[in-house]
Amino acid sequence: MMTFLQTAVETAVVSEETRMGLWTLFVKGGWLMWPLLALGGVTIFIFVERFLAIRKASVLDMNFMNRIRDYISDGKISTAVNLCRKTDTPIARMIEKGIERIGRPMGDIQAAIENVANLEVSKLENGLPFLATIAGGAPMIGFLGTVLGMVQTFMDMSAAGGTVDLGLLASGMYVAMVTTVGGLIVGIPAYFGYNYLVARIEKLVFQMEANSIAFMDILNQPVQK
Repeated sequence: MMTFLQTAVETAVVSEETRMGLWTLFVKGGWLMWPLLALGGVTIFIFVERFLAIRKASVLDMNFMNRIRDYISDGKISTAVNLCRKTDTPIARMIEKGIERIGRPMGDIQAAIENVANLEVSKLENGLPFLATIAGGAPMIGFLGTVLGMVQTFMDMSAAGGTVDLGLLASGMYVAMVTTVGGLIVGIPAYFGYNYLVARIEKLVFQMEANSIAFMDILNQPVQK
């Protein structure tokens, strides 16, 4: 009985010693883990900040265009402009620019709306190119760590005179494997996050185009007497 307990304790101690936490693995990955950690933090920041900005920009009252139609039909141009300013969304700012151009040729109004729309989309896409760069660059940094780790492993083997000692080779192998995992952990969420945000922006662009068409239809409606 005593022997069994002693064996169990020794096994638990060995298991505890060989078990590694995230911080231990991070340290064993070498200095390349620090750039990957920084890129991971930037990825989270960009995604959360852009997600909130796009969600806010996508909120629009379903009766917004109906109210704009009523105000323009009644000749209440200033009231329509005030409604756009209170709404404070890309679609509202786009329609506001169109309202301010009422009285000019339709081509000028359409061009003004498109210019505002392009500016708004550009604002929403701010930071996305960097997120795409992280999605492609982080795995490359991990691959660089893999190469450096393998070089370190062969250098250790050469220094040992060709004798294969797993303990001696562990340092280089840790660098090779951990940096690869770290690069993928950063790159994969960045890739999916980028595509998700792009899809949200494309959906908003479709809404902007639909509202632009609806606004031009309002201006082209015959005047009711």
